Amino acid sequence: MSVLTRLSAATALVLTLVFAGSAHAVPPPPPNPSDDQISAGRADADAKAARVGELTGQLSQAEAKLQELNDEVAFKAELANKARVDLEIAQQAADQAKRDADWARTEADAAGKAVEDSRRQLDEFAAASYSQRSAVGSVSAFIGAKSPEDLLARAQMLNNVSSSGLNVLDRIQQEQAEKANKDSSARAALGKAEEKQKAADQAKRDADTAQQTAIDAQRAQAGRAAALENDKASVERQLADARGVVGGLEAQRKQYDQWLEDKRREDEENAKRAAAAAAPVGVAAAAPSGNRVQTVINRALAQRGVIYAWGGGNYNGPTYGIRDGGVADEFGDYAKIGFDCSGLMMYAFAGVGIYLPHYSGYQYNSGRKVPLSQMAPGDMLFWGPGGGTHVALYLGGGMMVEAPYSGAVVRVAPVRYGGIMPYVTRML
Repeated sequence: MSVLTRLSAATALVLTLVFAGSAHAVPPPPPNPSDDQISAGRADADAKAARVGELTGQLSQAEAKLQELNDEVAFKAELANKARVDLEIAQQAADQAKRDADWARTEADAAGKAVEDSRRQLDEFAAASYSQRSAVGSVSAFIGAKSPEDLLARAQMLNNVSSSGLNVLDRIQQEQAEKANKDSSARAALGKAEEKQKAADQAKRDADTAQQTAIDAQRAQAGRAAALENDKASVERQLADARGVVGGLEAQRKQYDQWLEDKRREDEENAKRAAAAAAPVGVAAAAPSGNRVQTVINRALAQRGVIYAWGGGNYNGPTYGIRDGGVADEFGDYAKIGFDCSGLMMYAFAGVGIYLPHYSGYQYNSGRKVPLSQMAPGDMLFWGPGGGTHVALYLGGGMMVEAPYSGAVVRVAPVRYGGIMPYVTRML
């Protein structure tokens, strides 16, 4: 072998080593869950989804029953109100009947006294007439008259009695009878009014009892509905966790498939570099570009299981949370080291030199808007007005990674479309 040949071979070897050493080497393979693990996770999620469906049906029935009882309570309340009004009317009628009866009795007593007074006056008149040898009576007054003059005097006396005393007595006796009848009628009306009052009072007690019974039934049903709601919420959380497990396994499988693809490309590129190293001088090989999207995803996925802390997280990793004066404080987030949703995005994108602000509303406007239907891995998903409620990182395949809420951990979960913004934010 000539010196030139040896020199060319040595140069090729050195170039091969230089290019191979400067290439972007694929990292060790990520975990590759088995098909059985993924199937078992899906079966668990399906079972919990079925349980959620069952509880949803039971809750719908319980809520329908609760609505019926709410209507029953409202109806019974109106009946109780009606009974109260009826009782007030009956009490007023009884009070008025009592006043009428008292007045009728007073009038009857006064009429009786007037009759007695008139009778006494008539007796006194008759006694005075008798003392003058007159007689009182429509027939007997004329018997024994001794002369026409005596008969005329007696007739004059009768006329005076009938025109004054007797007529007054008859009129007063008639009024006494009428007022006695009024007194009797008023007392009968009072008796009926008091009976109606007693009936109304009993009806009020019955209506109050029925209303309370309806309220007790409504409260019991409300308790059952609340218990079902709690059970449903618990199973929904379990379902979300199960789906998160499945999503994590599927994401791992996807990462592993991506690793295989990256490894294949690396092998091809290494082969090309080796060939280029042996080519004549002047032939250059293109340098590979790093997968920045995958870097962002990998940084976010590496934080799975880290506790949620409101206000936590920065470009370097998890930090202590801060006080919010509400739910986060109840969970003690200010004493935990973790991420909130926007803090996780800060850390993920800092790996490729993108430094986002610690507020999802600002992050929403940090990049290019892309319709939700065109979302791709590495895009940020947002919820709430202006994206200010929540943010997550899209992984592809309908899955996302997020720091969800106080009491939870960073997790992989299916994309939730309720309340989601119609655009994603694309930074890469």
